[in-house]
Amino acid sequence: MRIGGFQLRDPGPEFKESYVLATLRPWIDINNVGTLVLKELTEQFGAMEIGKLSKPGLFYDFTRYRPTIHLDEGIRDISIPNTTVRYAKREGQNDLLLLRLLEPHTHSEFYIDSVVKLLKAFNAKKYILLGGMYDAVPHTRPLLISGYGMGGKALQDVGKVGALPITYRGPSTIANVITKRAAESGIEAIVFIVSLPRYVVVEEDRAGKARLMEILNTLYDIPLNRDDFEKALEQRTLISARVKNSPEMKILLPELENAYAMRMKTLEAEGRPHLTPEMEEVFWKTMGKDIGKA
Repeated sequence: MRIGGFQLRDPGPEFKESYVLATLRPWIDINNVGTLVLKELTEQFGAMEIGKLSKPGLFYDFTRYRPTIHLDEGIRDISIPNTTVRYAKREGQNDLLLLRLLEPHTHSEFYIDSVVKLLKAFNAKKYILLGGMYDAVPHTRPLLISGYGMGGKALQDVGKVGALPITYRGPSTIANVITKRAAESGIEAIVFIVSLPRYVVVEEDRAGKARLMEILNTLYDIPLNRDDFEKALEQRTLISARVKNSPEMKILLPELENAYAMRMKTLEAEGRPHLTPEMEEVFWKTMGKDIGKA
């Protein structure tokens, strides 16, 4: 079955008010937090691949997204960057559709049309874009979540988890049109971005992943993996040790913590919760063992 630029397995599964969870590389997948979440959901629910772009080279520049090759006395395998569609059925819950989107380099309008047609074909109720971006925040405090919602009850989801509003005007990615078009099509469109410390550059940011998983657990009954918190604690312990050995960070970290505290006071004065009580308790129980609560 062909839907826009996607080739899907035929016949495909039946869908009813599915939740589409997506991330977008490289725009908001800093430290691979979005990719980690989708990988977790794939493993947790046994999500199966049901389709992908039939000609990814129509949209992606392979000098920017490099294919990977396996050489062993000749070419054994070549993996070409693509956007795959994975599906997971949940008993008594909304089905899940998982999309790891790559930012298109060409034929962007066709790319956007294809994704929106895919959402409609799968009877999507919600389109939830997840990811992380760098911010001037310390690693010693609960990671902040920013977000916005468009259409239906999307704003309620954003408010339930105390996500900070996103106010921005400037250069962006053409893929944001997907979110707008989804909302215009009657699909609840939601974006959640976790703020990551600028000085923490890692291949897999476990604290960022755990923070996004908390959001999904609170809103959509997706189980937490307690290993995430243990790995996040180990990672933050290593980061704290590095900070202690960096004269520059010894000066910068207190400034970031003070700015964070002032930011929280402003939000509280405005009546905006930045973190649900449950999430704050989880953070200090798991992370506080190492870094302490100021």
